[in-house]
Amino acid sequence: MDKVNAQNERRFTVPSCHITEDESEVLAEMEMPGVQREGLEIKVDGSALTIEGKRSDEEPKGKWLLRERSRRDYRKIFTIDESIDRDGISAELVDGILRLRLKVKEAAKPKRITIG
Repeated sequence: MDKVNAQNERRFTVPSCHITEDESEVLAEMEMPGVQREGLEIKVDGSALTIEGKRSDEEPKGKWLLRERSRRDYRKIFTIDESIDRDGISAELVDGILRLRLKVKEAAKPKRITIG
C-alpha cells in the first residue's frame, strides 16, 4: 500500500509536488509561490493530511493586460497510511517551496536479518 496518496479539489490550485522516500522518511516538496508562513495551514485528521496555502498577492494598481497566473489559493490533500508517525511530521517553507518531512514509524521500517 502507498504511504501517501493525493486527492484534489477544483476550487483551489493544486501545487506541483515531488515525493521521495527512503527507509526513515517520506519527503514531499510543493511549489507554493506567493504563500507566506502565516498563510499556511497543515493539519492531520485521521489518515488525511491537508495542506492549504493562502496567497498574499496584491492587486495591481492599473488594469490587467495579461493574466496567466492563477490567483486561487493552494490545497492538496494526501491520505497517509499507518506507517507514518503523525507526531513526526515537520514542515519548512523556503523560497516558495514547502518541504514536508513525514517520519516512518520504527515498526514499519525494513529490518535486516543477520545470518548466524
